[in-house]
Amino acid sequence: MHHVPTQIPIVFAHRGLPTRAPENTLAAFRLAHSVGARWLELDVDILADGTPIVLHDSTLDRTTNRSGSIYGLSSGDLSRVDAGAWFSPQYAGEPIPTLAEVVGLLNETGMHCNVELKSNEVGAAASLTLVENTLRELENLNANCAIIISSFNPLLLAEVHRSAPQYTLGALFDRTTLHADWRSIAELCGATYIHAEDHPSLTQFLPRAQEAGFGVNVWTVNSRGRTNELFNMGATGVFTDIVDEMIDLEALHSA
Repeated sequence: MHHVPTQIPIVFAHRGLPTRAPENTLAAFRLAHSVGARWLELDVDILADGTPIVLHDSTLDRTTNRSGSIYGLSSGDLSRVDAGAWFSPQYAGEPIPTLAEVVGLLNETGMHCNVELKSNEVGAAASLTLVENTLRELENLNANCAIIISSFNPLLLAEVHRSAPQYTLGALFDRTTLHADWRSIAELCGATYIHAEDHPSLTQFLPRAQEAGFGVNVWTVNSRGRTNELFNMGATGVFTDIVDEMIDLEALHSA
């Protein structure tokens, strides 16, 4: 159930296709699907009423027509939030999607998905609710939909692993947090993928991760040459904002 096929390197559509549609919206996800993307990447947090929504930031300011924290909103407030007009008049009225709506899209399209759990800022109880309610929504996915659940917060991943060990997990690191204890962190939280920020040091890191049995998915890579290089070095995936320009590299490296 929801296991990740490993024979083909993955070009993840990072927040959909955010160069051509507003990030983390159904429009951006559908556009990514239309150009051949097999995998989406998206961010999930919860509102005050526990509804899992798809949004990168904990505030509305950058990607909507509203400002302020998402943690004071309920699902009934979403209809008053426009997540598209800031990007282009073409997308005026595009809503912040709920995770339930994205699950419907995944079932409709047959796409796979990397769900990044945001490190909820309200506290432990809300963080546990985030995990619980996200897992509840993912139960509605078709069985052929592969899922990776990732987070910068290893405690959230450990809770997912305890509650739903069937899911594949990815431990997120940026270049300042990928320390010598990365393997201990990943193993303690049940992760089998390392999601590492792109950096020249990956030349040394990738062989070590492979030897230890981990896949490595690299973020955020917007260069065809660098993607090709990373796949040649053994990276299992890259996250990109320009999946329309990268997707053919999957087939090239699956031969």
